[in-house]
Amino acid sequence: MPGYKELIAYKKAFALSMAIYEISKNFPKEEKYSLTDQIRRSSRSVCANLAEAYRRRKYPAHFISKLSDSDSENAETGVWIEFSYSCNYINETDFKKLNDKMEEVGKLLGYMINHPEKFN
Repeated sequence: MPGYKELIAYKKAFALSMAIYEISKNFPKEEKYSLTDQIRRSSRSVCANLAEAYRRRKYPAHFISKLSDSDSENAETGVWIEFSYSCNYINETDFKKLNDKMEEVGKLLGYMINHPEKFN
């Protein structure tokens, strides 16, 4: 089995995190320590928890627990994407693109949670 960096879920979560990083550079300065920080943190945490989960894959309960943490962070990222759009910091096209990527990552994580034996 290849390392965690080869997992499709990791690659897509990392790409989403980097897209969020780039787009959030244009958020207002007053959001630096709130929305900008939160959305960057949660999107990066998806990747970090996925890497931790991969290291624990020999222990299904631990693996699923860390994947669940990753999925929760992904859901949080979705909330911040929605706030970004509602506050007019991103346009509808960017909202749809980021939200679609977030949902795709969620589906991949859900598959991993439901089929841990495929990653052992």
